[in-house]
Amino acid sequence: MKKTTRFLLPLLVLGILLVSCDAIPSNPTETPTPEVTATTEPGPPLEEKTATATSTATVTPEPTEAPQNSDNTGDPMPAAEEDTYTFDPNFYIFLCFGQSNMEGVASIEVQDRTVDPRFQVLQSLNCTNLRRNKDTWYPAVPPLSQCWSGLSPADYFGRTMVENLPDDIKVGVINVAVGGCDIRLFDKDLYQDYDDTYTDAWFVDKIKFYGGNPYQHLIDLAKLAQQRGVIKGILLHQGETNTGDRQWPAYVQKIYNDILSDLALDAESVPLLAGEVVGADQGGCCASMNPIIAKLPETIPTAHVISSQGCTAQDEAHFDSAGVRELGRRYAETMLSLMGYEISAPGSHSTGF
Repeated sequence: MKKTTRFLLPLLVLGILLVSCDAIPSNPTETPTPEVTATTEPGPPLEEKTATATSTATVTPEPTEAPQNSDNTGDPMPAAEEDTYTFDPNFYIFLCFGQSNMEGVASIEVQDRTVDPRFQVLQSLNCTNLRRNKDTWYPAVPPLSQCWSGLSPADYFGRTMVENLPDDIKVGVINVAVGGCDIRLFDKDLYQDYDDTYTDAWFVDKIKFYGGNPYQHLIDLAKLAQQRGVIKGILLHQGETNTGDRQWPAYVQKIYNDILSDLALDAESVPLLAGEVVGADQGGCCASMNPIIAKLPETIPTAHVISSQGCTAQDEAHFDSAGVRELGRRYAETMLSLMGYEISAPGSHSTGF
């Protein structure tokens, strides 16, 4: 009996040790990690992905840590030069220029920060505060012109267009505008005579950002855009600085013709839409310019004037956010009509150009 006990005791001890070893991790310093698959990539925290995993693009008041070439929905947007040969005849592009209201003075509000990704903007400047690079297409979350500008008629022009065009059509805008400028700042032969209308930094710096020549800056962007889509129209909002100048329609005609020539465009296919300034009904300081703007179609047969009546203003020269939205919608209503669409029937088929 004693021999049997002496023989079994070591075996019992050995069994206990083996069980204990199985309970100890092979490397006590490592912690279990989720299985990594081929589709797993480093990314922002889960809550950020959840907030942006939608069909629209949004921005918040404070920039996120997303990369600059981002459409704010998590998908990288290639630089324009990488898409040079991706031409889409259903990408409708519109050139926008003018002074402060086109540049954007009205406040960008919460409702303005969500946009259909079918509406895009070709970034005209390098804007680190927006994390956007020049010559790159982005969903058209405002601002659309200068880095620190506000809401523009171009914003709700584009939004209204995509709301009423077939789903396979995208809309892009290029917005080059300089608050306070004389219309002749966009005359390629005269611009140097009008780059010092004001000598303050707020004015001269804007022109400097456009390489000293806003017209050429617009043309260069437009040529880049023509490699991606088709220019369908030109939007103008300017006139405050030229109030009372009855030669204004002739100045605009010269610029319009230069744009058509430099971009090899046909006037019948690329109409010009010009908006009125803040009207007398809103106490506009420059309302007397509207009768002069109204004469533009007499000089340019393919020009169309957009009424500002009832568009509310934040001061005597600038529309407020609601007024800008309404004015932008009116630009779009006119363009849609010219293209053969009824704004009340988004699914209708185009009979125009």
